[in-house]
Amino acid sequence: MAKDGSTAATDGTATGSGDIARSLELLWGTGDRPSRGPKPGLTLDRIVTAAVAVADAEGLAAVSMRRLSTELGTGTMSLYRYVPGKAELLDLMLDRVLGEPLPSGTDPVDAPVPPADWRASIDAMARTYLDNLRRHPWLLKINQARTVLGPSALRGLELSLTALRSMGLRDPELISVIITVNSFVEGLARTRADAAEAVRETGLSDQEFWDNQSPYLERAMLSGAYPMMASLSEDTFSAEFDHFEFGLRRLIAGFEALVEERTTERATGGTADGTAERTAARK
Repeated sequence: MAKDGSTAATDGTATGSGDIARSLELLWGTGDRPSRGPKPGLTLDRIVTAAVAVADAEGLAAVSMRRLSTELGTGTMSLYRYVPGKAELLDLMLDRVLGEPLPSGTDPVDAPVPPADWRASIDAMARTYLDNLRRHPWLLKINQARTVLGPSALRGLELSLTALRSMGLRDPELISVIITVNSFVEGLARTRADAAEAVRETGLSDQEFWDNQSPYLERAMLSGAYPMMASLSEDTFSAEFDHFEFGLRRLIAGFEALVEERTTERATGGTADGTAERTAARK
């Protein structure tokens, strides 16, 4: 059981499932450094870097203290002088990849003035996150319901909120915009990752998989039991259709409608149809 009373994930795939106090000390640089013995060549940065590399190449399950000791050419017990275990290491790994370089011009350090167009900011946020998930597909396996917030996580949230402030929405709505965009990106990325994993596990390509089902599906369509499905065009499930672009454009259009609604409300002093303004005028 973790120190906050929660039960730690046995497979180490839940952030915040270890010693939260220790994770925070390591993330924010307030923890004690190893002091006994000869000056070590090992560092916490090297350990986290190696862990991310192993996870990128082989998946999160391949990350263990024993495996990392082999990668780093040191004894397993030496690693425990820097990080208590895999659960805390996962907190550090997550904050590391969240802090990777952002698209040029979107980093608040490089561009302290918020982008004038929040639409471009949402577009950049979505593409950056999708690219991050492609580089680190193991992120999709992590339970981030209770993420231990480190410098990179907070910096990313600060950047996002700064970029979206010009939307003129309430603070909870701004957070919801971020959640909505991230959930959309994660959904598509998970579908792609699952498809790739299915190919690796079964040895069947997507084309072979659907070709095996084709005779059964054709008979089902000819039965008349599925008229809507049978009427679909041949390119309905084409891999050429870009679901990411389509969905992102629709999300932004939806947010535009909300921003316009809020702008109208402020201009009329109340609701979008000016009811509050007319009511006040009658009093």
